[in-house]
Amino acid sequence: MSVLDGIGVVGAGGEGRAVAAYLAARELPVHLYTRDLEAVGEIVRRREIVARGVLDGRFALREVTADPAGLAARAVVLVATVTTAYPEVAARLAPHLRPGQVVVLFSGKLCGSVEFACALAAAGGPDLDVVETDALFAARPCGTEGVTVLGTKGWNLISGSTEAAVARRAGLLREWFPMLEIARNPVERGLHDFGAVAHVPIALANLGTIDRAEDLLFYVDGVSARTIALLERTEAEFAAVAAAYGARLLPMTEVLDRYYGCPATTLLDALRTVEPYRTIAAPTSLDHRFLTEDIRSTLVPLQALARCAGVATPMVDAAITIMSVLGGEDFRRTGRTLHRLGWDGLAHDEILHRLGAGGRVAERAA
Repeated sequence: MSVLDGIGVVGAGGEGRAVAAYLAARELPVHLYTRDLEAVGEIVRRREIVARGVLDGRFALREVTADPAGLAARAVVLVATVTTAYPEVAARLAPHLRPGQVVVLFSGKLCGSVEFACALAAAGGPDLDVVETDALFAARPCGTEGVTVLGTKGWNLISGSTEAAVARRAGLLREWFPMLEIARNPVERGLHDFGAVAHVPIALANLGTIDRAEDLLFYVDGVSARTIALLERTEAEFAAVAAAYGARLLPMTEVLDRYYGCPATTLLDALRTVEPYRTIAAPTSLDHRFLTEDIRSTLVPLQALARCAGVATPMVDAAITIMSVLGGEDFRRTGRTLHRLGWDGLAHDEILHRLGAGGRVAERAA
């Protein structure tokens, strides 16, 4: 299969629309798949996406459909859904995928490619390459016709369910997305998700305001010197877990500078000077995916990996506990558990072996 067979983009939220428009702008054959055609009514009618912001124009699509059967003919399948839907998405796509294809996740959170590969295998899907990166666009849907792209990240990482998958696919992905670099492993890639570090601590510091659905600019009004103290303690725990799994975590200020070019010396200054962040409003509910997705798909697996490695994570532990109580949901059970990664019952050194050179990170289901 070749790219001339088409690129399937699964998901038509802000990231899905932005990815589809970005690739269509490069004159690549893009097919958009979504279960909710009504939400993209104008895109369906015109078969084009209207992009505004740092990506501007009208970009033609080959197809907009709710039928995933056509994915069998696509060489590349990009999944731009929420990460908490990966098991469901993998099961839905499994009958329509074929050997030789590649699935690319935007964004995987922590070890998303591992979870997706395991879910795909459990659903009887083929053994194909699954790779992941972060959400590369700060984007929001714009009506049923298009997308507003507030910013495009200038740097990010790639990892995958196997090292071989990354080796085979990195060249093509870096041709399309030249900002990408290869991560040491999925732990390193997943823990460089700035949102996963920042969203929950900032939300907890502004709990009452969010719960009352009051107006708040999340990164401008929602941060203070004391909020930053929460973020820095959380960052230190992320870095300790990364080190325990053979990875290195860049400081958040450097990550933001690589993302959007803001050479501030302090995290507080950086957050207040990142252009795409200046207009981002806080969630108006504690049930917002901004919070629940990061807890389920990053904090929960991070806590489990930390316990395997004997690393203390009191800030992460507290955040999961508090949000579980407030949400009436045991996130440690409903989130991305080691069982979902195929690592249930493995010791720290066994997980390291899975992550090590030449190893298959995600084991196929029997």
